Amino acid sequence: MTTTPVRLTPEDVENPVGAYARFREQTELPRVVLPGLDTPVRLVTRYVDVKAALTEPRLIRDRAGLAAPADAGSDPQDELLAAAFDSFPAEYAGYLSGHLALFDGEEHARRRAPLTRAFTARRIAALRGFVERTAAELLADLATRNEPADLLGEFAYPLTTQVICELVGVEEADRPRVCGWIRDFAYGDGSRTVEGLVGIVDHVKELIARRRAEPTGDLVSTLAHDTREGEQPLDEDDLVAAVFLLINTGITPPALFLAHGLLALFDHPDQLARLRAEPQLLERAVPELLRYITLVRIGATLYAAEDFTFTGTALRTGDPVTVALLAADHDPKEYGDAPERLDIAREFGRGDGHLAFGHGAHYCLGAALGRLVTSVVLDQVLIRRPEAALGVARDGLEFGHWPADGFHLLRLPVRL
Repeated sequence: MTTTPVRLTPEDVENPVGAYARFREQTELPRVVLPGLDTPVRLVTRYVDVKAALTEPRLIRDRAGLAAPADAGSDPQDELLAAAFDSFPAEYAGYLSGHLALFDGEEHARRRAPLTRAFTARRIAALRGFVERTAAELLADLATRNEPADLLGEFAYPLTTQVICELVGVEEADRPRVCGWIRDFAYGDGSRTVEGLVGIVDHVKELIARRRAEPTGDLVSTLAHDTREGEQPLDEDDLVAAVFLLINTGITPPALFLAHGLLALFDHPDQLARLRAEPQLLERAVPELLRYITLVRIGATLYAAEDFTFTGTALRTGDPVTVALLAADHDPKEYGDAPERLDIAREFGRGDGHLAFGHGAHYCLGAALGRLVTSVVLDQVLIRRPEAALGVARDGLEFGHWPADGFHLLRLPVRL
């Protein structure tokens, strides 16, 4: 049965108890149009169904891999890619489109395997000291002011940028200009985005050449030299795309999550007071904030690789399907009464206890690093600074939104 699609607003996308509650009760997956797009998709909202969709082999990410030609009409993933990449020179835009979320099967495994081996528990744990020192230095400088500091633009973004530079292996002497390019590309005012992209690409190519000749212990060296028997080695373009994956997913999303996590605790003074009184709850507060916020509210587009029925809905080959991760992480059947309530003492079972990092083969590579950075930031901003508080009236905060998404903070003024 063809139904008129529901046009979602940014407010709908970010509201865990609004339209999602109605969608969960429907027998068939609802057809929706995400904000700023034109193509309807089937939206998966129940926790168990989202997990199933993320491991369903008949739901693929690369539309070109369909056995039968898909309808040649519009496509939600193409709409998003066009909005993101149309302004970039063609010879550089290719590095941006090599996102792991857009590949399936053997090609996804080929690109992901070296990164998975590079993200060792030892390498991530070794970053803790660097993260702690960098966060402390940034906060100490901001605390000298007599006015609120923007903990998004002046703290979270610089912190995540420095962590990526350290992880990748950008040398100390090169960091000011490399971090400048990253700022221009990833979170500047947009006026120098292309210049930032070109600067990063050219520097990464130089860095790859140096590490091929003289490897060190950094991630680029590992990626350039760690090829297993039977594997196709990553060429230069693959390596540049891999570094861009780290920049695209390792700077802006974590920085925004840190800002929204701090805001969530300012919005729940009882939970903030409890965390300050019982800092041992930090270990539980991190996964609860990840669940509560679920920064990536809507996942990548999936396509039915054949005609089949998924969770009571008949899909035809090429039909687009999207998972609502925020809805899944607030499903009452998974989290009981009032899942929209923030509870820093919430106990989870085995595993993450949420889907903020995804699930299955495309589970977030940087999950462990994200947990580490979050724990450091909550400790240094809120626990060690008991007077830290929101620096403006709550209704004075500024938000913006992107296509297919809800609202995100533009600034987070905080009195330190």
